[in-house]
Amino acid sequence: MLEINNEMLRQIQMVQLEMLEEVDRICKKCNIHYNIIAGTLLGAVRHGGYIPWDDDADVAMLREEYEKFRKACKTELDTSRFEFQDDRRTRGYRWGYGKLRRKGTLFLREFQEHMPYFQGIFIDVFPLDSVPDNYFLRSINNFECFCVRKILWSKVGKVADKSAVKRIVYSVLDKIPEKDVLKYYHNMIKRAYGKKTRMVRILLFPTPNSEYGYYRNWYENSQDTVFEGKVFQGIKDYDSYLSFKFGNYMELPPMEKRKVHPVSDLKV
Repeated sequence: MLEINNEMLRQIQMVQLEMLEEVDRICKKCNIHYNIIAGTLLGAVRHGGYIPWDDDADVAMLREEYEKFRKACKTELDTSRFEFQDDRRTRGYRWGYGKLRRKGTLFLREFQEHMPYFQGIFIDVFPLDSVPDNYFLRSINNFECFCVRKILWSKVGKVADKSAVKRIVYSVLDKIPEKDVLKYYHNMIKRAYGKKTRMVRILLFPTPNSEYGYYRNWYENSQDTVFEGKVFQGIKDYDSYLSFKFGNYMELPPMEKRKVHPVSDLKV
């Protein structure tokens, strides 16, 4: 594993800031609604920018807005500098959300060296889909999301997991044709599309607690949010959202939890 020092980490963050600005530029031009979320929003609130040990950035859009963003990237994205990836446009891409990558860089995740697509420094662009408001139905939906996520993860899990038993299980799951799993995932999206439920979630990304969803109105109501001296759109009711996701979000985590993604190779 490559050791990322503070200077390298700051360089990564500045490349990601460049990508956040590109997302903001496209969204403003094409009237697309987005929010910075998760650790990026937490960093804006608690640190005025990046959490000092954070090596990624997160943007989220409700599904309708995400689809508009995907379409806009075909004509508006500065392809001399950036590449947008998701499972519909990138061969071998197995994650249920998009990534914007900076060309001319490398951020090779440990145990993902064999994945067949360009792996540069990135930010995540998450689509949010409707989930049932009924808790029992939402719990079933969560199990469905879990199963699909693990099958798609199996390509990495079969080499990355520390448990020999789990590596065997992932090796079996990896035998399921990728196209069939992605077809099932897109059927999940179709079932949820257009339903104005109170709760939404990133289908193929774990939720932080047993609620198995987030409140839609958090993502519908935004405000100007300063991050690293730049203004982006962030969740207006950030206190409710960050408390829901992180608990006492103003308290710093213990040192052992201040980690970056393990990488085997890096080029900024």
